This record gives sequence, structure tokens and C-alpha cells, in this order.
Amino acid sequence: MEQYALPIANLIEQLSRLPGIGRKTAQRLAFYILEMEELDADKLAQSITNAKEKIRLCSICCNLTDIDPCNICRDHMRDKSVICVVEGAKDIIAMEKTREFKGEYHVLHGVISPMDNIGPNDIKVKELLARLSDGIVKEVILATNPTVEGEATSLYLSKLIKPLGIKVTRIAHGIPVGGDLEYFDEVTLSKAMENRREI
Repeated sequence: MEQYALPIANLIEQLSRLPGIGRKTAQRLAFYILEMEELDADKLAQSITNAKEKIRLCSICCNLTDIDPCNICRDHMRDKSVICVVEGAKDIIAMEKTREFKGEYHVLHGVISPMDNIGPNDIKVKELLARLSDGIVKEVILATNPTVEGEATSLYLSKLIKPLGIKVTRIAHGIPVGGDLEYFDEVTLSKAMENRREI
């Protein structure tokens, strides 16, 4: 086992806890940080501290923001009758890049996952239902990931929302543009068939 000074070992340990960062990458990052100029290392540390101190949840959509409500919820040009429900704040960035969606969002901050002891009360379901009580929202688009947990969460939300008389839709899943059929698994192909449309 490598023998590092305790501060280096602690830095490697903390970096390796980040998603997608294995032990080797954590070691590389730790040594990179140690070789940085003092001012740059301070800026990195300060930016982490600032983000943790200043970022909070939007009181309307639960997006990560430094102002409340967030910029999207403040935008009077957005269609308030349509809410797109996503798992995490990074999903909003992906949706916004398309420049297609003009409605509002709601961030669940997770999905229902009994295996991980995450139930409906552990994600932002109550906050979503509260937004639907004013009669303004006409459609909820469920844009959770096409995983078992994402599908289960969508089904659960659909059963809660439909009785309110609000249209519930699910984003289509299937074959990406530019993909070759031979490389896709059975689930992806069956979803593509299921979501086919007339041309």
C-alpha cells in the first residue's frame, strides 16, 4: 500500500468519494492540486466553499440556485401551464440545450428506489403536488431517466397526478439519432417500437 503523508492521504480519500473518480484518478488530482500555485489552490477551495454556502433550492421548482426564485421561474416568457419533471438539476441543463422546451421545471432530487431506502417522501414529490393545486398547470411531462427506478417514479407520479385532471406525458425513449440498430439492447429496441409514430 502507498505510504502518503496524512494530509495527502486524506485529500485522496475525499477526492475518491466523488462520483466517477477512482483511486488512481483521485491520486492524480491530489498531486495536481498540490502542484498548483497557492493562489489557484485557494481559488479552488474558495469556489467549493462558496458553492456550498450560497447555493440553495428554488422555493418553486427545487432547482439549485443562488437567487430565489431561480432564473427560470422568474422568466415571465415561460409557459407556466407545462411542467417538465426531472431527476436532478443537471437534467435541466440538458433540456435547456435543446432550446425546444418553453415551460417550467420541477427537480425531484432523486428517484424512488426501495433498494436504496428512497421512498416518495425522500424526493420532492410533495412540492410538485403543491404546484399543481392552483389550476394553472395543464400538463406534466415526466422526464425521468429510462431506468427501473426512473420508470417506477414516473408511474407513481402519473397515478398521483392524473386524478387531478392534469395531462401526464412521458418523454419518448428509444434509438438515438445516428445510431445503428445492431448495437442496441432489447429494452432500447422495444421502447423504440413502443414509441413509434406515424410519418
